[in-house]
Amino acid sequence: MTAILVSNRVARPKPDEPIAGGLAAALLPAVKNSGAIWVGSSGRVTASGAKEPLAEVQPLGAGALATVDMPGAHYHRFYEGFANSVLWPAFHSRIDLIRADAEDYASYREVNAFMARAVMRFARPDAIFWIHDYHFLTLAAELRQRGITQPIGFFLHTPFPSRAVMTSVPRHRELIVAMLSYDLIGFQTDDDLLNFAEYLTHELRLNGEDDVFYYRGRAVRLAAFPIGIDVNSFSERATRAAARPEVARLRASLAGRKLAIGVDRLDYSKGLPSRMRALDRMFEIYPETRKSMHMLQIAVPTREQINAYQQLQHELAALVGEVNGRHGDVDWTPIRYINKSFSQAALAGFYRSAEVGLVTPFQDGMNLVAKEYVAAQNPLDPGVLVLSEFAGAARQLDAALLVNPHDIDGMAKAVMRALTMPLAERRERWNVMIDCLKTSTLDDWFRDFIGSLEEVRTSVPAPQRAAASPAVVPSASTRDRIIGTAIGQ
Repeated sequence: MTAILVSNRVARPKPDEPIAGGLAAALLPAVKNSGAIWVGSSGRVTASGAKEPLAEVQPLGAGALATVDMPGAHYHRFYEGFANSVLWPAFHSRIDLIRADAEDYASYREVNAFMARAVMRFARPDAIFWIHDYHFLTLAAELRQRGITQPIGFFLHTPFPSRAVMTSVPRHRELIVAMLSYDLIGFQTDDDLLNFAEYLTHELRLNGEDDVFYYRGRAVRLAAFPIGIDVNSFSERATRAAARPEVARLRASLAGRKLAIGVDRLDYSKGLPSRMRALDRMFEIYPETRKSMHMLQIAVPTREQINAYQQLQHELAALVGEVNGRHGDVDWTPIRYINKSFSQAALAGFYRSAEVGLVTPFQDGMNLVAKEYVAAQNPLDPGVLVLSEFAGAARQLDAALLVNPHDIDGMAKAVMRALTMPLAERRERWNVMIDCLKTSTLDDWFRDFIGSLEEVRTSVPAPQRAAASPAVVPSASTRDRIIGTAIGQ
């Protein structure tokens, strides 16, 4: 069995350079270890008029990365248009930010068709296909039209919204019907699964039993697969990170003060303005916290061409300035605000240095920063995770201090509680969370999804489906033969 993974972007790892996190950080280790082939955008676009995708392939451990230059005539409207000005805000329940355009939707479908043609180069009788995230909701339908009968799975890294929100998306019915070309649709949490099932039941009038729905003779299975991290690897990285220059500088600069940390993409779903207001409120109602701690907020810019993100960047910078101006002094700046990315090794060291980790999104599919913060802690003297109840991670890490990110006073009190929590309670909470992470790792997530998708070969009636083959990692020669055929060698 050869797993073909597909996502919008493919991360090209370089030693100790920043990794964007999220999907990229999750899939790289899985590809290295499993022998999968990961297909996605190179980040470049073709000149207008280019029709057929050409793949550039490089080995990665037991697997390979295959990147494709995307069609210049459609990529902007696909990515900044329909994907991130319609689907992203809708999936994070921000219908006020939806900006719909019929041409954007047409480009979304064109890019999905273009990627299907790229993926077809890697199709083999023993292949199974695993498509990732909201960029490619309709990719399975395109692959089916091109004759693919092998199992195709989909995993949504974002939340899936309520039926009322989903019906605000232009062409929502067409999108969901196209998704029924997948054999397996995976979600981060049971709540997301239930929202999707409710749409199928009430909008499409489909019958489902045991999370299996039927549409035009096809069975589609729904399941929750909470994504994990490589706990041991990240913990070891955090332990070694003390020797890194940037980590040593951070610790020296604290001058004995405590540190709270937040690491997020600069996205409106992350609740960053509310987090800053909560800190402002904490300094007001607990004046003893002034000069006793620093907040380090790393906010990595993203989607800077979209107006909603530009407005957020201006709002957050102004808000940080107000809080620092109101509470700071000549020898103390309450909030250290940084707009750049750091390597995973540096972040692991920052997390370990912080007594408090703030992960307070308004809505998040999972949020791996929460899990990384826990994994990075010193078991003898762990920090405290303050976590939004609306992050998928809260379903597993319920020993964190759970907060409502819309409740400013509640968050302020939670941060104060975290800063003053006794060691015994910190250890007790951390032990519960680290045990949970160790039983739901990145390898578990990858293996569970691939295993469930492989079961489709025998559990779902489909006479024309390719015969099942053993779930083994392809040898280097097999991988090289697949790659060679895909790039026309």
